[in-house]
Amino acid sequence: MNKIWSNLTEENQIAEIIALSNSIPVYIFKHSTTCGISAQAKENVEISFKNTDKPFLLYYLDLLKYRSISNEVASKFNVHHQSPQLILVHNGEVTFTTSHHKIKSNILEDSLSLLK
Repeated sequence: MNKIWSNLTEENQIAEIIALSNSIPVYIFKHSTTCGISAQAKENVEISFKNTDKPFLLYYLDLLKYRSISNEVASKFNVHHQSPQLILVHNGEVTFTTSHHKIKSNILEDSLSLLK
């Protein structure tokens, strides 16, 4: 795992993400370690990270190890579960979500530019 990610492994981190999102945008990247599409999406997020200078936090959720946390993310933020999936939380709410092949190498810059 590279240094840009914080691992999402505990349910109580969801409350932390909500609190943090009041001062900085927070992403959750839901990843299946056995899926080729998910691997490409992860690579695109890493490329996007290198291509933006905007501040944000990025959490990595391994769906195979932490499916119950993934279910809680879907429930708490009222988003349909997908894999791979990128969710942007800002001011306590989901302001952007996308999945699969829509996770391009410019996804972070593009989604951050939507914030007010």
